[in-house]
Amino acid sequence: MDLLSRRRTLLTIGAAGAAGAGLLPLRLLAQPVTASARDVPYVPTPQDVVERMLQMAKVGKNDVLFDLGCGDGRIVITAAKQHGARGTGIDLDPERIGEARRNAQQAGVGSRVNFKVADLFDTDVSAASVVTLYLLPNVNTRLRPRLWQQLKVGSRIVSHAFDMGPEWPPEKTDQVDGRTIYYWTIKEAHKRASKA
Repeated sequence: MDLLSRRRTLLTIGAAGAAGAGLLPLRLLAQPVTASARDVPYVPTPQDVVERMLQMAKVGKNDVLFDLGCGDGRIVITAAKQHGARGTGIDLDPERIGEARRNAQQAGVGSRVNFKVADLFDTDVSAASVVTLYLLPNVNTRLRPRLWQQLKVGSRIVSHAFDMGPEWPPEKTDQVDGRTIYYWTIKEAHKRASKA
């Protein structure tokens, strides 16, 4: 199986699993997967889940939050508007980034947030004290070593719907309207493991 065929298969399996769990609209499965397809389809996090994610991470005015796969920017914007944090949203889709920038201006937090068109695997997140995610399981597990390597001890990670695999069990979980939220912190052991 060539690389493109494997990618199509993985994306289809990942999307099908998420749809089966009630997390993705079934119409997404009908869309063909092309060489330029995103690793994660755009599905917004409900606002009540956003608020609980930020509460679990105890986001405050001294935090710098990075949302990887930020979509319309709602997590970054809520962190700035309701918690006084600064934030950066990363997304591959220029349309979503444009929408996020407009939403930030409308919310009055344009000076506290930044949105970039970028690949999350090429993004330096070392400035973050909080990282938020709503990605697929295979993307989370690929991202895990970068988080261990780049984030400072004590940094918090919160993920909507998907964990980091059995190698990194969450410290806490919570449920909002049947949706699971996972929480971790970076510890010295993770820093050591990232250098091994």
